[in-house]
Amino acid sequence: MGSRHEIEPIVNGEPRRCVTAARTSLADLLRDTLGLTGTHLGCEHGVCGACTVLLDGEPVRSCIVLAVQADGRSVTTIEGVGEPDGRLSPVQQAFCDAHALQCGYCTPGMVLAAQALLDERPNPSREEIDDALGGNICRCTGYVQIREAVERAAEAGAAGPR
Repeated sequence: MGSRHEIEPIVNGEPRRCVTAARTSLADLLRDTLGLTGTHLGCEHGVCGACTVLLDGEPVRSCIVLAVQADGRSVTTIEGVGEPDGRLSPVQQAFCDAHALQCGYCTPGMVLAAQALLDERPNPSREEIDDALGGNICRCTGYVQIREAVERAAEAGAAGPR
């Protein structure tokens, strides 16, 4: 079965104590142990971006990050992006306003990648947007509305602390 490790990641601002196998991915910990199923699994090889979460503010593919690597670190999932009162974050709202989602499978990863970009570059160029989202695959929208959503979120001042 392998060794078990007690870890304490800070997930969506809340310290969580978990016991996990050394080989468990962060995605599996989030989904199966913590019940945060907004983190989607697609390819499970780090290629599609569906499982993107923020680890200490940086976008990572949670399917190829080990859960033990999150010990003591901050993890933000799509469940932690919205406002405490349940309202959508500015990035989430921009995705809705721009109709930047269809089936929704890639949306959590796209939103988190966009938020990380805006936190780093509040007024990104189209090239920077395309670069930041380039590792996230969407098979429905063709990316035009997704780029527009990021541009709208930038205009709305979506950067900064959440």
